[in-house]
Amino acid sequence: MASLRYITVENFKTENGFTRDIDLSYQTFGLPLGEAPIVLVNHALTGNSTLIGENAWFDQIVGEEKTIDLNRFAVLAFNIPGNGYSGEVEDLIFNYKDFTLDDVARIFIEGLQLLKIDKLYAILGCSIGGALTWHIAVNQPDLAIHIISVAAHHTANDWVLANCSIQEAILNNSSAPIEDARRHAMTFYRTPASLNQKFNREKQNGNFKVQDWLDFHGKALKNRYKLPAYRLLNHLLSTIDISNGTGDWLKAAQKIRSQIHLITVNSDKFFLAEDNWNTYVQLSETNTNITIGEIKSIHGHDAFLIEHQQLANLLQPIFQNIKTKNEKNTAHLVWHR
Repeated sequence: MASLRYITVENFKTENGFTRDIDLSYQTFGLPLGEAPIVLVNHALTGNSTLIGENAWFDQIVGEEKTIDLNRFAVLAFNIPGNGYSGEVEDLIFNYKDFTLDDVARIFIEGLQLLKIDKLYAILGCSIGGALTWHIAVNQPDLAIHIISVAAHHTANDWVLANCSIQEAILNNSSAPIEDARRHAMTFYRTPASLNQKFNREKQNGNFKVQDWLDFHGKALKNRYKLPAYRLLNHLLSTIDISNGTGDWLKAAQKIRSQIHLITVNSDKFFLAEDNWNTYVQLSETNTNITIGEIKSIHGHDAFLIEHQQLANLLQPIFQNIKTKNEKNTAHLVWHR
């Protein structure tokens, strides 16, 4: 975190009318901003701006001579305000219900303006970061040449809303809120087939291994994540809606001038593949600037963190336009209609 930089978005007013200065932290990688095409990467719910290096979450995709090649691109990653990555209490947001994901999108856009960035090569986001990518694109339709939503959707469906409600109840009522919420969350980030294959009802020291696995993830998150941050990010997840409450997501999406690339997971039980395919079909009736690709996996939502090669294969045409020799693409891809 020594490389964290800060800019201040002054007097930011949320949709709910709350106003405060936002200290927006970020990291950059690769070539200097302004000297190469810029890629903005939006992190997932418990992720952060550290894309490469120690404790990185995206270094299978971002790096020298990788899919997003740091020899060719300048890569920028903001932290969602309130995610607690700085470790400073003053950077946390306790009045989490005063914020929406659309507010975060507008904060990021103001951050780009403060950095004097008026054009991006691509915005890429995973999970809630993918939903944030949709929100940014709707707020500024010509900001990026490409927008890429991975394992995400432009609207929180009822299943997402239900799970956010359960998570909020756990976070507010449990004596071990972060551990218990994370244990619950891991079950819908994966699938029955994924857990069955991984553990096969095996035991260790008298406990089922799947129980130890859930305990491990709960304790690991408690050690690196603050309760206000989890409350905020869970709440933001429930506010995904590019229609701004009208229900007409298609009208909002049709404003986007960027090339839209959807990457879904066939077994995702959180942001459903079917919803993304329906988006592709409906939006492609009027927009020829949309593609869709699908990761094939038994691992569900978390496949975007597991199936690195499939994700790289799907991203490669956007960032490299070529495939390496002998590369086998196991992912299913549909380009322009």
